[in-house]
Amino acid sequence: MSKNNERPVIFALSNPTSKSECSAEEAYTWSNNKAVFASGSPFPTYEKDGHIFEPGQGNNAYIFPAVALGVMCCGSITIPDELFLQAAEALSGLVSESDLAVGRVYPRLKDIQETSVKVAVSVIEKAYELNLATVYPKTG
Repeated sequence: MSKNNERPVIFALSNPTSKSECSAEEAYTWSNNKAVFASGSPFPTYEKDGHIFEPGQGNNAYIFPAVALGVMCCGSITIPDELFLQAAEALSGLVSESDLAVGRVYPRLKDIQETSVKVAVSVIEKAYELNLATVYPKTG
């Protein structure tokens, strides 16, 4: 993949870790330390050639709880695809340069609560924009 992409994004999402398509170490090694890696199961921090990589987990813990929180808070009458797209876009906006620098494509899992609230707020705003929210008056 690194022959075709400067920073290949590798999602090894099979669970458990022993069934993963590849390990974080393999992804970083095969890409000459350039991969951005996410897995369905946790992998340990990896160090090679003075670089420290912190593999991230890519699973539904980032989207579904935040969408549910947002929908419940605003009383959305439906949950259309647009709310999930909004959640994904909000989540992508929370990935920092420092996340990418250590090969992580999602925010740190230890920041999941703060991340979920930010994503939920974005979902709420979209629900109001689409006239799906039933909790009034809209604040802010």
